[in-house]
Amino acid sequence: MPEVWIQLAELTQIEALRRTTRDEPDYDVLMQYRLGILAEHDLTMTTVAEVLAEIKPLDGARSFLDELRSRYQVLLLSDTFEQYAGAMMPHLGLPTIFCHRLVVENDRIVGYELRTPDHKRKTVEALQGLNFHVTAGGDSFNDLSMLNAADAGSLFHAPRSIAETNPQLADFDTYDDFLAWIDAVEA
Repeated sequence: MPEVWIQLAELTQIEALRRTTRDEPDYDVLMQYRLGILAEHDLTMTTVAEVLAEIKPLDGARSFLDELRSRYQVLLLSDTFEQYAGAMMPHLGLPTIFCHRLVVENDRIVGYELRTPDHKRKTVEALQGLNFHVTAGGDSFNDLSMLNAADAGSLFHAPRSIAETNPQLADFDTYDDFLAWIDAVEA
């Protein structure tokens, strides 16, 4: 899915909301920054919900995910929020997604609750503890601990700066190449 915060920035014309986990490796620093911007500009959960209703999957994402699910069990680990995922996941065929929760009071986003710190890595390790082989893909700083913990980890559409500083990870820009790599490591 496109980055929700960038979509919100475009709708509201608030450039400061363009900052993402591709830019800021410390998730709490990023979220506190975002919460401050939302409060400063008096943006409500209703406004955010309007943005979510407009967001469609990236070209080819649904087909890729459908193909992947036809071959493997798929679990999305995301630093998005349940309130966002509920609006977006129907566009992807309702995949299983583990994510966080926003704290909303009187239509204002006032905080967030992490599922658990570093939940992506911890989920990978829990699955491995159950003897699952875990192949993972990601694109941001907040994915690196998960990718490095996985049995096989890859970057997909990652910024060059992340790919260049993590040469141990495979790096792909097309769904076909990414799927071929997944098939190879799962064989």
